[in-house]
Amino acid sequence: MSRIDGEVGSALAAVAALTDCNPFVPERVELEKRILGAAFVPFGVVWSADADAGAFDPNLPRLRERVEQLIGDAHARLVAGATATAELEADYRRAVFYLLWLRTEDALAALIKTPAADRAAGDMAGAYERFAADAVHLLAPLGELGFDPVHIFAVGFQARRAFHHTFRKIFGASAPAARLRATVWQSIFTRQPERYRDGLHDRMADIPTLITGESGTGKELVARAIALSQYIPFDRAARKFIAEHGDGFAAVNLAALSPTLIESELFGHRRGAFTGAFEDHAGWFQRCGPHGAVFLDEVGELDGAIQVKLLRVLQSREFCRIGETEPLRFAGKLIAATHRDLEAEIAAGRFREDLYYRICADRICMPTLREQLAAHPEDLRNLIVVLARRIGGAAQAEWLADEVHRWIVGELGLDYPWPGNIRELEQCVRNVLVRGEYRARLTADELLQRYVELVYADAGNLQEAARRLGMDWRTVRTRVAARGERKAVG
Repeated sequence: MSRIDGEVGSALAAVAALTDCNPFVPERVELEKRILGAAFVPFGVVWSADADAGAFDPNLPRLRERVEQLIGDAHARLVAGATATAELEADYRRAVFYLLWLRTEDALAALIKTPAADRAAGDMAGAYERFAADAVHLLAPLGELGFDPVHIFAVGFQARRAFHHTFRKIFGASAPAARLRATVWQSIFTRQPERYRDGLHDRMADIPTLITGESGTGKELVARAIALSQYIPFDRAARKFIAEHGDGFAAVNLAALSPTLIESELFGHRRGAFTGAFEDHAGWFQRCGPHGAVFLDEVGELDGAIQVKLLRVLQSREFCRIGETEPLRFAGKLIAATHRDLEAEIAAGRFREDLYYRICADRICMPTLREQLAAHPEDLRNLIVVLARRIGGAAQAEWLADEVHRWIVGELGLDYPWPGNIRELEQCVRNVLVRGEYRARLTADELLQRYVELVYADAGNLQEAARRLGMDWRTVRTRVAARGERKAVG
């Protein structure tokens, strides 16, 4: 009796590993090489969306064709009576998962992009029935499925959403941006996706996520990606997923609200609980369903009394509305963010240590824009194009991006540190669109540099500029020369 081993067995093992591989780590590339062999197209380690072309991996069509071939060959041999080790049977089963997800990815991608009101009622039911039928067919030689196809279908939809919100929304070809995407993926599926499928998917809402980093780095974008990529079960009888995937995110900017309003917005209140409470109000914790998330932006600004209440929510999942004693249950996931150093805030007595250790189990540190550009300067143009499309629309994006990039290179220089990060770059695009210029946030040294340049331009020579500034002419020369070097770089 023949056995499945050798080259086919090795390739199946690689596909099985790819099924559980974080798509944003270098290991993915190595696995693709193992599967495709000479057909592999070198593409680079960092996989990111390119603003101009989409930067889609050219190996994906080849990969799907190869996986279809491998599974088809292994299936035919199993039907013919070939044997396989228990380890290879497990690899075959996981490789079938991967193929089933490939076959349904178009239907699942369409579901993500199509508003609920525009979807046909049976679209997902048809996709699921094809998925389940293929699973039964491909795994019949093993004697049993070994998994619940409804659950694996739901995980496939979750993976498509996670890829969409991570790959399509978190831009940058730098190593820091790549690490961020990989970290977000791990926050969703953990470092062991197989264990996640086997039961952790029901536990992830119990683990809060803390996002730290400078203001303007995109913390809410990351929070949204995690929140909208949570597991949602598929109800076969109802022919749909049990919750709408785009409705599960509520963001609360704590820095913009008074303590009273924060408490009311989070926990809700009863009519008459305080002056102005004219009717009952359900807070975000009450409105959040089991597949949703509440995002607390600038959690470091929380008043001490509210910190105590939040700690109770995280410990017991219970809270009370203002003016009531009846406990309610928070069923969703908590995501928090801050630009503050919470450990320093604890030392200063402004943030509770017990609350900190409750919210930092899963921590994401955001890279700054200057770190990304230092690692990959070409990202500046790419990010400008993305922002120009968002602000000016697709038809206006190209000329606007050209104008913004030209203005930055000529006026700010490529070494400008972007203290306001992506938010400041976005503001720069808007300012150049409306005013044709951008007044940057400058450090004291940068402000002096610009002042010296302006005085020199007006004076016309070093000596006169030095006299007006009360500086040594050699210092003026050094400052002016530095400006010239920056322009030359551009």
